[in-house]
Amino acid sequence: MMEHGHGTAAEGNRRLIRGIAVLGAAAVISKLIGTLQKIPLQNIAGDEAYGIYSAVYPFYILILFLATAGFPTAVSKLVSEQAAHGNWQEAHRIYRLSSLILTLTGVAGFLFMYLGAELIAGWIGSSQAMPAVRSASYALLIVPIMAASRGYHQGLQNMIPTAVSQVVEQAVRVTVMIVLLIILTEAHAPSGTIAAGATFGSAAGAAAGLIVMLLYDLRDRSVRRRQSERPAINTNTSTPRALLMRRIVRYALPVALGSIAVPIISMIDSFTLPPLLVRQGMDESEALHQFGVYARGLPLVQLVAMLFSSMSAALVPSLSNARAQGDHAVVRRRAELSIRLTWLIGLAASAGLAAVSLPVNIMLFTDRSGTWTMVIVAWTAMFSSLNVMTAAILQGINQEKLPAIHLLLAAVLKVLLNLLLIPQFGIAGAAWSGVLSYAASCLLNLRAVMRHIRITWRWREDITRPILSVGAMLAVIAALYGLFALLTQVTGASVDDRLWNTGQALVMIAVGAAVFGLAALKSGALGEAELQLVPGVYRRLLPLLRRWRILPGRQAEGNGQRE
Repeated sequence: MMEHGHGTAAEGNRRLIRGIAVLGAAAVISKLIGTLQKIPLQNIAGDEAYGIYSAVYPFYILILFLATAGFPTAVSKLVSEQAAHGNWQEAHRIYRLSSLILTLTGVAGFLFMYLGAELIAGWIGSSQAMPAVRSASYALLIVPIMAASRGYHQGLQNMIPTAVSQVVEQAVRVTVMIVLLIILTEAHAPSGTIAAGATFGSAAGAAAGLIVMLLYDLRDRSVRRRQSERPAINTNTSTPRALLMRRIVRYALPVALGSIAVPIISMIDSFTLPPLLVRQGMDESEALHQFGVYARGLPLVQLVAMLFSSMSAALVPSLSNARAQGDHAVVRRRAELSIRLTWLIGLAASAGLAAVSLPVNIMLFTDRSGTWTMVIVAWTAMFSSLNVMTAAILQGINQEKLPAIHLLLAAVLKVLLNLLLIPQFGIAGAAWSGVLSYAASCLLNLRAVMRHIRITWRWREDITRPILSVGAMLAVIAALYGLFALLTQVTGASVDDRLWNTGQALVMIAVGAAVFGLAALKSGALGEAELQLVPGVYRRLLPLLRRWRILPGRQAEGNGQRE
């Protein structure tokens, strides 16, 4: 079937693959850079400053999502629908109106955080958090405008501007944070002030990301002018301004509700974990220190989830476009491919991180404190990644209310489990409650996707083979633990030496990833359709894998079936 205005369905698939690959690569790079800001913060300033930062940041993300979340997805979806019919003027109007709305919501969010900093710090249970709350608020004046521009370009299935701005934003954010961190620690500033320096990096990074998007907008201004002069395929009159604004907001709100549930789940820890620890007999500083230990594993989990979050940004307009053309077979195939890949990589990432938590903890955070908690937190990666991808699929088929409802139910479950488990198990209880909450939301989303799209599951290919591939990886990592234990005895190295554990972690990650990749290819868990998500694989690596008989026969998603 032809995808009107864009060529054949195969071309649409390639465009989706390129978009997913570009945003996925940008997500990995930007999140790796972003992770660097938390490691020096903990290493140099200690767990207390890191705990304050980790308590404030989810609240900032919540206000940011309230101000922006849903709008990039809404803009990309609505622009994609208009572009499919050649209605370029309407697509540009959607962009302009969403920019206006987001500017207003951003100013409102800034005023709430800045003026309400003392109140928010009281909710967290630490007066030291007030400077960090005010410092983070400045980013709300910038990020919403950038979000509208990203949504517009994603709706045109041009993922390059978003990818470049993400990387630039994170690079500037980390640079500013590290510079301020060094200055403030040398000045012997209190932990709250150091945390404020770290949160101010968000505003600096957002300013840099916005400049990148504005440069792309200026470059494409002449292209937009020519597009507006073309006759539309659909000759209906343009939507009245007020009606169009309501349409944007009506679509964005359910997506926003689903999006804010993620920071709400994190914020629940900010508002419950330190107070509950204080009730157990800890003072405020020790409770914040424990919160910092608990937060060690979160950046690594977020790295995995961010990869699929960016992939889903390319998936939503693609599904909307295929659905607008009535090509339900393409919608089903793309949904199946996305879920299959997310499950495979999410399972491997969670199992791998859990397995190497001890050396990774010492490598990144100097000691082994909270290693068992990191093992538990690792399993959040699989469920949160699946949650992100299934939510994107539901949004792409106009079922955006369901993931919002499911995540809000997960937030309620998180509160109840925190109150039950933290008094019994401390920070490990908070970790277990997070895993169980995301698992519940993930299962509800999967159930909804299967009901609305009728995707098919193959027990051997989609369940058994990935589990066996991960089992092979874990067996090799276990053998490496034994080898390093022997080398430790022979060399006399300290089991807690940071350099020694860094070497262990890097070897285990590299070898484990290679074994998993080989096992997944040989078993058929990873096939041609998934490999096409990596740029250049189809032309370069795929022939070699076939020649070496590593990759069994399987057709790509564009063909719609497996061999």
